[in-house]
Amino acid sequence: MIRAPEMPCAVCSRPARGFGWFDPAPRKKPRPSACFCCIACQGFWSRLAGRSSAVVDLTEQEKAAMRAALRPLGEIMAEIGWGTRLQDLTGPQVLTLIEVAVGAFQEAMQAIARGQTIEELSL
Repeated sequence: MIRAPEMPCAVCSRPARGFGWFDPAPRKKPRPSACFCCIACQGFWSRLAGRSSAVVDLTEQEKAAMRAALRPLGEIMAEIGWGTRLQDLTGPQVLTLIEVAVGAFQEAMQAIARGQTIEELSL
């Protein structure tokens, strides 16, 4: 049996695990909703959503999480070789870079959701 893909967490993009939010007073259908992997991500998202009705630009937290992903990416690039052109990377090398970047970003977003400060994430 093929299962439908799991919804991603609205904060860190990991698979959601039963935590959620929906707009109790929708202005239009379908009712806006969001799913989360843990209560920390749900609380973090709720605090941010309370401040802004529309998210267009990256938040300071997202920017910090991206900066936190630089060190792990640098370590992988050191293994591959900094002189290697992007077009010369093998499929497994590209997948490793993506996995490291996404994983480090998700871990940083979860750390922020749990209360770690942006300064603690910095290089």
